[in-house]
Amino acid sequence: MSAPRPEVPALPVTFRPTRTRVVLLSVGLAMFLVITVIALMLERLNPGERITFVFVAALFFGVLALLSRPRVTADDTGVTVVNLTRTRRLAWEEILRVNLRSGDPWVFLDLSDGTSMPALGIQPGIAKQQAIRDARALRALAESRSTTGDDTP
Repeated sequence: MSAPRPEVPALPVTFRPTRTRVVLLSVGLAMFLVITVIALMLERLNPGERITFVFVAALFFGVLALLSRPRVTADDTGVTVVNLTRTRRLAWEEILRVNLRSGDPWVFLDLSDGTSMPALGIQPGIAKQQAIRDARALRALAESRSTTGDDTP
C-alpha cells in the first residue's frame, strides 16, 4: 500500500527551515549584544579595541544570518532556490525529481541537464517532519507542473 499523495499547495509558496532560522538569528543577536556590552564595559579597552569587538560581533551575526538565508520559492513559472551565497531560478521543466532520502542534510533536485542541485531551504535538521512535508509538497508541485510525457525516451 503506497503513501497517500500529498496535496499540491497553492502558489506562490515558500519553503524555509523556520525553526533553524529563528535559532540562528536569535543566537546571532544574543552574541552580538553580549559581545558589544562586554566591549563597552571593559574599562581597559581603547576605542579601537572596542570597535574591533563590535566588528567581530557583527561578523558573527552576519555569518549566522547568511546561514539562515536558504529558502525555496515556487510560483507558476518555476522555482527559485536561494542557498547560502547563490540564487538560481529553475523552470518547472528543468526539475526532474525532488529527493529527500533518509540521512540527507537537505533536499536535492535532479535537473534535466544531468546534475543534482542542493536546495537548502528544505532541511530536516531540527524540524524533520516539516521538512518531509515540504519535500513532498515540492515533489507534488514538480510532478504536477512537469510537461514531460510518458513517451519520452
